[in-house]
Amino acid sequence: MLRRMLLAAALGTLTTAAAQAQTPVKIGVLTDRSGVYADIAGEGSLVAARMAVEDFKAADKGLKVEVIAADHQNKPDVGSAIARQWYDRDGVDMIIDGVTSSVALAINQVTKEKNKTFIDTGAGTADLTGVQCTPNTVHWVYDTVALANGTGGAMVKRGGDTWFFLAADYVFGQTLQRDTTTVVTKNGGKVVGSVKTPFPTADFSSFLLQAQGSGAKVIGLANAGADTINAIKQAGEFGITEGGQALAGLLVFSSDVHSLGTKVAQGLVLTEPFYWDLTDATRAFSDRFAKQMGGKKPTANHAGVYAGTLHYLKAVEALKASSDGAKVVAKMKEMPTDDPLFGKGTIRVDGRKIHDMYLFEVKKPAESKGEWDLYKTLATIPGNEVFRPLNEGGCPLVKG
Repeated sequence: MLRRMLLAAALGTLTTAAAQAQTPVKIGVLTDRSGVYADIAGEGSLVAARMAVEDFKAADKGLKVEVIAADHQNKPDVGSAIARQWYDRDGVDMIIDGVTSSVALAINQVTKEKNKTFIDTGAGTADLTGVQCTPNTVHWVYDTVALANGTGGAMVKRGGDTWFFLAADYVFGQTLQRDTTTVVTKNGGKVVGSVKTPFPTADFSSFLLQAQGSGAKVIGLANAGADTINAIKQAGEFGITEGGQALAGLLVFSSDVHSLGTKVAQGLVLTEPFYWDLTDATRAFSDRFAKQMGGKKPTANHAGVYAGTLHYLKAVEALKASSDGAKVVAKMKEMPTDDPLFGKGTIRVDGRKIHDMYLFEVKKPAESKGEWDLYKTLATIPGNEVFRPLNEGGCPLVKG
């Protein structure tokens, strides 16, 4: 009896010691849960982060990980207030997602001030690894330069040498138009006009009529999510593509194409770094994800949340600490990235995650074998070609 009691006490002491030895890690998914970007990010981002924690087997590696989420409502002031509260009061170590560029830039600054970690997987502005880069931020999935090089470059090479832009009137639309204009003019094309559209908006009719009247061969949609869906639908109603003008969706996700259907979206050329049907590994992940999301396949943003969370946890495990954000990000940059969705890659000194991008074309209805069979691959664009060269972004972390 005494022996049993002593054994139980010893086991209890060991269990308590093991529990105390666990490094606490708190991850905040700060996303759009109710607005125009809810489908491309939203609840799916929370599911993806939790899948990464599960697959990493964090508890077995001495990490006690908690994942929480909040809705920034696409408002920079709301996003920065939540980030500040999370860091100051709620013990959050890392924020991920940040869809909406204006919000991501605000989170970026708060994260630097509080020396925490921010992994942007949803916002596109390339300024996060340019003039506004910090030692605390990693930019994962895509950015405005990569989208411009992919879709913009491809459209000009196909003969689309005159452009008219519909740009969402906030930092994302502005930087996407800026970066695509650079690619178009560098390849011998010309921008004949542009219009800023309210963000968000449901009615693109007057803007599309201006674009139609411009006679431009390509109408560049510098927007995303529900805005892109509405613009493409209304362009169809105006017979714009039937009239010979091409639509360039500069940021299009598989969820957008699924909402539109292949009948409306067929022939649309777009650039993404991830598609659920690329490999056995992406298909396996996507099947698991869909079971938790009512049959919906993951977007590139969701893939980025999963991969970014995995790599972050690897860095925290290596350091056995999560509180010093700059040290964690430095470790993330030092370690090569490797995950089932993006494969092998690296994170540059400016925080830019480098991986290949793909030029896709939306299938015709007759080519599609199911509701999520949406893309055919036109080209693989190597990461070192599609992202901006390290010395051209103006990031103060880049020496020389």
